[in-house]
Amino acid sequence: MCGIAFIRLRKPLGYYIEKYDTPSYGINKLFLLMEKQHNRGQDGAGVAAVKLNVQPGKAYIDRLRSIEEKPITDIFSKIGKGFNKIQKKNKKKSKDPFWIKENVPFAGEILMGHLRYGTYGKNKVDYCHPRKKASNWKSRTLLIAGNFNMTNNDELFERLVQVGQHPKEKVDTVTVLEEMGYNLDKEHERLWKKYDDGKRSNQEVVEKIETNIDLQKVVTKACKDFDGGYAMVGTTGYGGSFVARDPIGIRPAYYYADDEVIVVASEKPAIKTAFNIDFAAIKEIKPAHALIIDKD
Repeated sequence: MCGIAFIRLRKPLGYYIEKYDTPSYGINKLFLLMEKQHNRGQDGAGVAAVKLNVQPGKAYIDRLRSIEEKPITDIFSKIGKGFNKIQKKNKKKSKDPFWIKENVPFAGEILMGHLRYGTYGKNKVDYCHPRKKASNWKSRTLLIAGNFNMTNNDELFERLVQVGQHPKEKVDTVTVLEEMGYNLDKEHERLWKKYDDGKRSNQEVVEKIETNIDLQKVVTKACKDFDGGYAMVGTTGYGGSFVARDPIGIRPAYYYADDEVIVVASEKPAIKTAFNIDFAAIKEIKPAHALIIDKD
């Protein structure tokens, strides 16, 4: 039931261009992770990317979802056009990581993917993950993709209503995103009050918030309210990411890390094949645990 994939590039984009002779190293690996898990969901797919340290005025989040007959192929053929265009028309720019990052969609350091096995609603693209909670504050922007089925969805819905929200749907895909987003907002507000001392500019306060957000606390508080099986990956706009797994371990999640990448998938063979590594190098995210990946 559903599949997740996640890649965090730990080096600057230029490193992968020089070593692997392509600006699409990350997105190519994400394709492999998802293709090797295509059996986990044929109802739809989605991909998102977050670019770190992009200047204001430039997009730093890209997202594409599909419910075509072959959704993975549909998504990555569209993404590939952006990379192929610069390779064919301007070889020089295809080696410039700064230009690529600002002009080519999905050329980000953080990449996440999802394969949908529909358990509710019609087969509409709106039901595909990653789901996005948008804000002009990067520290309040959130993307989530998950393999989950919450048994206390009514309770989660009522909790959101009680804190003053107006959830647009009474489904766990919405309540999970909003519950996690609510706790992220509270952490943002806590740090704003702490650092807005009249001595710092607003931009300096924002930088302090992004550096000091306690993402573990955000995830822990949200997950205490979740009842059901889940393995979910989340990424904030500022670059902090997490993967959380349910206390019983109903939904699977595995990870691999070296000095170039941090990788997460629902299945170990997908990681092994995509990165050509031994099974022994792949670890399980333990039940009731989360993998926290800071911006740095």
